[in-house]
Amino acid sequence: MNPSENKRSIPFVKHRKKFFTFSAVFFLAGIILLFTAGLNLGIDFQAGSKVEVLANDTLTAEEVEQQFASIGDGYEPDEITLAGDNNELAYASFIGTLSQDEIAEIQTYFGDQYGQQPTISTVSPQVGKELAQNALISVLIASIGIILYVTIRFEFWYGLASIAALMHDAFFIIVVFSIVQFEVNVPFIAAVLTIVGYSINDTIVTFDRIRENMSYEEEITSFDDLARVVDLSLNQTIVRSINTVLTVVFAAGAIFLFGGEAIRSFSFALVIGLVAGTYSSLFLASQLWLSWKWKSIQRNWNKPQKEDPEDMEPEV
Repeated sequence: MNPSENKRSIPFVKHRKKFFTFSAVFFLAGIILLFTAGLNLGIDFQAGSKVEVLANDTLTAEEVEQQFASIGDGYEPDEITLAGDNNELAYASFIGTLSQDEIAEIQTYFGDQYGQQPTISTVSPQVGKELAQNALISVLIASIGIILYVTIRFEFWYGLASIAALMHDAFFIIVVFSIVQFEVNVPFIAAVLTIVGYSINDTIVTFDRIRENMSYEEEITSFDDLARVVDLSLNQTIVRSINTVLTVVFAAGAIFLFGGEAIRSFSFALVIGLVAGTYSSLFLASQLWLSWKWKSIQRNWNKPQKEDPEDMEPEV
């Protein structure tokens, strides 16, 4: 036993079934929500066009919308996002690609209004599909790399628990975006990958403490012995985890409030992901490891022992 062990103040393991129940209920509710409300996919993941309007003075969403209406029928942006120090830049998104004639008409109109033609980018259905596939592949590759690294550094059950926690974090962000209907775009994927890296770092710190405290155990003879190690480790790391996430949340929150519309979805995903990552590191990953590790120990106990040939009595 670790000589520096103190009486544990928070019995995490005692409430593990509550954590599992909460995550299971949230998962089921999230599945239902995704099938009903869905995600607000940006043009990065579906066919669409984005018009970048630059003016010398401050723009408003209503002004830009009126300008498009002045061009003619059918020029109604699905979303308008303002950017720049004085909101002199506007991004108008259209679901569905604009034709060459429509692009030329928009460029001519805004060129006459603001003295410079807007930049128009178009994403075809094929490109949007490829971007969505590449985003999924990047998350899967990151997950495989993480489970291999954690398995080599620790053991398989640590790696499996880490991936389960990471999938929980990513799914949590997706469900929240489905609730608030923020646009899902390439910066959103960047935020998810950022959270994956941050969350696994926090989880590894906790697992490293568990492994260290396990080294002080002479023998694990019961579930309570294993639970004691997990509770001790979590209580030793909880202050560090909370303090670390708070400093990052303050920074991400400031970006969300003052960073402008262009990066609002990115910063919002960071804030949500940081909270979810801290929850999964403290209340999910270590509890899953505890359950799977104990079952593994029990299976090893129940394995039939091979007889040593030297101990076998010779036949007469």
